[in-house]
Amino acid sequence: MSKEKVRLVKPSAQYKEAYVAFYEDWVASGESMVPWVISKEPYPFEEMLAFLERSEQGIDIPEGWVRDSTYWLVTESDRVVGAVNIRHELNEKLFHSGGHIGYGVRPGERQNGYGAEILKLSLEITKNLGITKVLVVCDAHNEASRRVILRNGGIQDQDYVEPDGNIVERFWIGN
Repeated sequence: MSKEKVRLVKPSAQYKEAYVAFYEDWVASGESMVPWVISKEPYPFEEMLAFLERSEQGIDIPEGWVRDSTYWLVTESDRVVGAVNIRHELNEKLFHSGGHIGYGVRPGERQNGYGAEILKLSLEITKNLGITKVLVVCDAHNEASRRVILRNGGIQDQDYVEPDGNIVERFWIGN
């Protein structure tokens, strides 16, 4: 499928069918769901939307978590092809291995430039949130994500090795 123009939208009932198709497609792929927020089952859909809204407002977030905003990457034909979770600040865990921006592109929609677009559009949101230095990370084995981050101005910082031995590459992008 060829690449369509895309935009970031706030999750809403308007995109229920498109988001559920995105979610079910990802589950069927058997791949890890990234960002973490898309692994939350969208049933009932209204409860998922309320959860996302509370997270953005900082209401009922678990101890050790930070406020975050979720957006969906939607095509001109209103298909959901990606999702991003933007953390409003960093705690120690996010500083090492999560970053400000976590994004993912639907498995069947990769290699279409959507990764670069979702990060570029997310950087505009972080700028509006007043985040002047944005941390974006990827696993060392994720070459595609590394290229997307570098294409968006990422400057590599020191890697972080997680307790399980996974190497997380860390990049800063000036905003």
